Amino acid sequence: MKKQLTSWGNVSNWYNDLLKKENTYQNQVILPNLLKLMEINKTDTVLDLACGQGFFSHEYAKFCEKVIGVDISEELIKLAKKNSNTNETYFVSSADSLLFIQSKTIDKISIVLALQNIENFSAVVKECARVLKDSGKLFVVLNHPAFRVPKKSDWGYDVKNKVQFRKVEKYLSEININIDMNPGEKIQKFKQYTKSFHRPLQSYFRALNENHFVVSKLEEWISNKKSQNGPRQKAEDVARKEIPMFMCIETIKINKNIV
Repeated sequence: MKKQLTSWGNVSNWYNDLLKKENTYQNQVILPNLLKLMEINKTDTVLDLACGQGFFSHEYAKFCEKVIGVDISEELIKLAKKNSNTNETYFVSSADSLLFIQSKTIDKISIVLALQNIENFSAVVKECARVLKDSGKLFVVLNHPAFRVPKKSDWGYDVKNKVQFRKVEKYLSEININIDMNPGEKIQKFKQYTKSFHRPLQSYFRALNENHFVVSKLEEWISNKKSQNGPRQKAEDVARKEIPMFMCIETIKINKNIV
């Protein structure tokens, strides 16, 4: 299989080590909120699309009958299989071609911090609609596109009013950006990059609508971190509570024949 620029295979060990830490956004923010939303049942078959090393898949497997994990990175899938339970199955594949999954066999799908890294995201949504049962649910977790635009957004500080704020240079324009996965590395040949695609919310909603999904819930999740003592501590902590880092879109697939 041809390796895509957006694959995280080249940084699989770094990413695996990152998610082993307890105080990560995945562990402290996304996982508890997502499990609450998904309401996984014992009889569910859950698809973890772009599953990486299976961090979320392993958690889903504690609650349901069957988990299918899919990722384009062979390296990450090997890590997922190494720590898997008996009710977990993993495949190496791009997210827009799930030929090994029959139509209308999945109860719930999650795509966590991955749709923003996939170029052909509309095809991914279309394939999700195919494999989901009618009334099945798709959960998409994103870096909040209104506040987190790679290289086009940042924190700012108003010294006079002692206010921390978010500066956003672009939002409506769709852009793709090379992301340096190890910015501390000084030697260019040892650097590893992946691609991220910023899109406004209307792009995601359009793709969902075209594939017969309706949005049933929208949640915005804030950072769990706190600032150290200092002159900006209060302003930074207030800003974290007001400006969300992540967004989760819960959608339901409707039967197109009754629309």
